[in-house]
Amino acid sequence: MGATSIEIQRFKPAQRVRFVGGEGIVRNFKFEAGAWKYTIEMPLGTEPDFGRIGAETMVLLSEIELRAA
Repeated sequence: MGATSIEIQRFKPAQRVRFVGGEGIVRNFKFEAGAWKYTIEMPLGTEPDFGRIGAETMVLLSEIELRAA
């Protein structure tokens, strides 16, 4: 068996990141299926007439989809 390496995440909690379609802040991350997955909170826009609907501003993205802002 070969040597294993410790995977280190590229982005930290509260770090601002960009991705295709927007930008946001890293809120959580986990190593899953050989890649880092990040929960990103996008900034809230103007509140719609019907109000907010839960976690509408959270997206789950792979590390390769993110860039530091």
